[in-house]
Amino acid sequence: MPFRILLVEDDDRLSELVAAYLRKHEYEVETVLHGNDAVPAILKRRPDLVILDVNLPGKDGFQICREAREQFDGVIIMVTARDEQFDEVLGLEFGADDYVHKPVEPRVLLARIKAQLRRVTARPPESAQPEGYVFGKFEINRASRSVKLPDGSLPDLTSAEFDLLWALVSCAGEVVSRDELMRQLRGIEFDGLDRTIDGGISKLRRKLHDDASTPQRIKTVRGKGYQFSKLAWD
Repeated sequence: MPFRILLVEDDDRLSELVAAYLRKHEYEVETVLHGNDAVPAILKRRPDLVILDVNLPGKDGFQICREAREQFDGVIIMVTARDEQFDEVLGLEFGADDYVHKPVEPRVLLARIKAQLRRVTARPPESAQPEGYVFGKFEINRASRSVKLPDGSLPDLTSAEFDLLWALVSCAGEVVSRDELMRQLRGIEFDGLDRTIDGGISKLRRKLHDDASTPQRIKTVRGKGYQFSKLAWD
């Protein structure tokens, strides 16, 4: 059964060209042209993957991504003509899985789509994943996507921050490289320049009350990656 893609793009011609290209590669593609129609279409059609333009009439892509993520766990790839890292980080914080800039070569977009769908289909079934972890007075629950700290507080994490923390916690005590985190969270290789993971770690440390100057809860292992400590939660 082919994967189903919903393309949210207000440029008629571009929408038709991208949809035709993806259909040639045996994807089922439906299109939406107006931002206000995007969230209802996503929740009604439940596609495997959404290609979401940022600059849309009505609701913009960031707002759509944030609203859809409350009830949709499929892949979202954001596309925009902008070329600012702030936009990329913002999109990922709102729950996007990947982010590409226009003009996008069709083959590049196709490769990103395939990478994201491989990542999703390679996930262990829900029943094979633990519901949560407890280390000292730290608790994390996958089903409720909640975290409880030793002082009893419940940090407000974005979808991207929770996914990053879960990736680290599920390998607690081990060093996880940026490359592995990029593959796991975005389905792409780390290019040595992208600071998305580093930015996410900085925000997690702040929300987890981890001193950025001498972090003990999420440690940096120079030249290797990051390590979630099992022992810093009393």
